[in-house]
Order: sequence, then C-alpha cells, then structure tokens
Amino acid sequence: MQLEDHAGDIIHKARAMSGVSTAAAARAAGVAEAELAAFEASGQDAQKINLAALAPPLGLHPQKLVGIAGGWRPAPQDLSRWPEIRGFTTAGDAFTVNCYLIWEAATRDAALFDTGLDAQPVLAVIAAEGLTLRHIFITHSHWDHVEALPKFRAAFPGVQLHGSSPKAPANQRNRAGESIPLGQLQIAHRETPGHAEDGVTYLISGWAKNAPQVAVVGDAIFAGSMGGGNDAWELAKQKVRAEILSLPGETLICPGHGPLTTVAEEKLHNPFF
Repeated sequence: MQLEDHAGDIIHKARAMSGVSTAAAARAAGVAEAELAAFEASGQDAQKINLAALAPPLGLHPQKLVGIAGGWRPAPQDLSRWPEIRGFTTAGDAFTVNCYLIWEAATRDAALFDTGLDAQPVLAVIAAEGLTLRHIFITHSHWDHVEALPKFRAAFPGVQLHGSSPKAPANQRNRAGESIPLGQLQIAHRETPGHAEDGVTYLISGWAKNAPQVAVVGDAIFAGSMGGGNDAWELAKQKVRAEILSLPGETLICPGHGPLTTVAEEKLHNPFF
C-alpha cells in the first residue's frame, strides 16, 4: 500500500500549518513557484527541490522529509501476531479509507473501528468467522469514516456505538477512563482532536502471546505524515505527541488511510515530529 501522503503533500500541509507562502517556500527550496507547486501536486522530481533547506522553515525534519521523498515505507507488519484483526480498505473517487475489525477468539464477539465506505467485505468476514458485532468505535465523524454505518446498524440492531462527538447521544459518547471489555481484550481510548473536533484514538490490549497493543488512530497520524489540521494544527501535533507517540515503540498503529506502521517507525521517520 502506498503512503497516504507523498513528499509534495507533506510540504503542502506543512505550509498550511506554518503559514508560509508558496513564494517564500520556493525561495527556500531554490526553485520557481511553478516548480514547487508542481512538486506539491505530484511528489515527482524531488531531486529538483532542495528539501533539506525547505524543511526547517516549514517545521519539518530535514532528513525525515528527504527519506520520504527517497522512497521510505514502514516495514511490513506480520499480522499473524494479531490473528483476530482484519483491515479493510474501501475506495471512493481518487481516495481510499481504512476500517478495522477485531474479535475475541473464545467468545467470537467483535468490534469494528470506523466503517469505511462499503459494509459488504466486513459483513462477509463476520459471517465467515461466525462473529457477533457487539461494538462500533468511531475515530471521528468525517463522512468517509462513517459512510457504511447504517448498513452495520441494520445488520446488528443491538450494536453499541462509541465516539467522542458532542452531538452524539450520551450513551454513545466515550467516557474518561472507560475501558470496554471484549472477551479477554480491553479497549481504552485517548482523545486526539485536531484533524477533527471529535478525534479519538482507541487502544486495544490483552492480545494472546503478549502481542503489542494496537492503536486505531483515525486520521490523527499516518505512516510518514498526519491528517490535515483544519485550523487546529498545533493542537493536532500536540495530541499526536502526547497521546500516540508516547506509547511503547512496538505499538501497532492502524491509520484511517495508508499502510500500517508503529510508534517506533513514526518517531524515526515522520517529518512532522
């Protein structure tokens, strides 16, 4: 799976975060404005851009940005360590979005994290594995993460919804310090607003054979990048640092877009941090 953001996307986001104009960024990069704009759009011909000089004015880590442009990808994750996880990638017009199904082996009780755009692939696995969907956890209420919610609720009328939207009914809102059991698994949460007002990260622990905990992060952070700050960039970065990158390095990160990664990989390679 390709990264959600190429180096040009990262520069465009960082300019928005730092308030640096295209003209000022082009001067720092040693290119014409049109060349920088083309790079932001495509991520191609990185050798023409002085990324090491451009990164500091944008608040990016120079070597990490150069690494992204040079083809860095997170190491593939062996999901056999977590045999009761399935990731699903559904496609819209020119973009994809991820959702994740987990279950407890003994009880066959399942939880879904976001819904993606198409319920059918998830429902097929639920049926094939003999699961009962007990919970749906929403990382944030942007439409692409909840589009298929009505179909899941129709298939499992008793499913319990969890999220941090202030508009949700009280019995569907996450509560501070709450931990939801799913058989031997435990699902806790950390508030990670910024990209979305109701952004939240879910932490799943209690896996067999001491497998590391899993963090389903929505769009707070991607492999090598982060979600758009939507006028709350500093809050977004602060929450990622405090609530996600503070987790143990082996923690598996399941983002809303792009490939799986880990806390250790992002601390080493994500140019926003």
